[in-house]
Amino acid sequence: MSEIEKLAAALEAFAGLKANDFQLSTPFWQSKNYQKGEFYNEHRNICKNLGFITKGVFRSYTIDEKTGEEKNVFLYSTNGFVVTFKSFINQTPCDYYTQAMTDASVIFINIIDLQSLYQRSHQWEKFGRLLAQEAFNVTMTRIEGFMFKTPEERYLDLIQQHPDIFNSVPLYHISSYLGIQGPSLSRIRKRISGK
Repeated sequence: MSEIEKLAAALEAFAGLKANDFQLSTPFWQSKNYQKGEFYNEHRNICKNLGFITKGVFRSYTIDEKTGEEKNVFLYSTNGFVVTFKSFINQTPCDYYTQAMTDASVIFINIIDLQSLYQRSHQWEKFGRLLAQEAFNVTMTRIEGFMFKTPEERYLDLIQQHPDIFNSVPLYHISSYLGIQGPSLSRIRKRISGK
């Protein structure tokens, strides 16, 4: 299956986007390969593209101004979207760095082209609404996870959302994402593997 076919299948599964509506978008999609460490979007830049990951893992992170420590905020993996949504929809400077954690491939569309699709098709409008809902849900799940869940529950959620992440991402990045120290992650993994 080609990258564009993967994208069409994902959009149909996500938003019920049928072939004729998808065809409207085909002139607008571009592909880009990222090397590990390369930025999808940088802090204080405006996120202008919505990406669909066909291969690889990305992270959004902040840097603590006092300590210089990087804190992972969001993870994005294969067959999911990568976008700093607040910056994208408001076209304002981004609060995060978004970086490839592995070699990766992305198919992306520019916001201007996406907005033109919203005006041409109710199905694309529906996609935009569902994308906004998904971004809201991801953000609220992250916030509520830190408020109401144990580190072990957050770890189990991560495995469910990104099942292959441990094969490609160093554990210190996973610890940062979960908001725990490395030794705590080791204990959680040992406990779960013993069950």
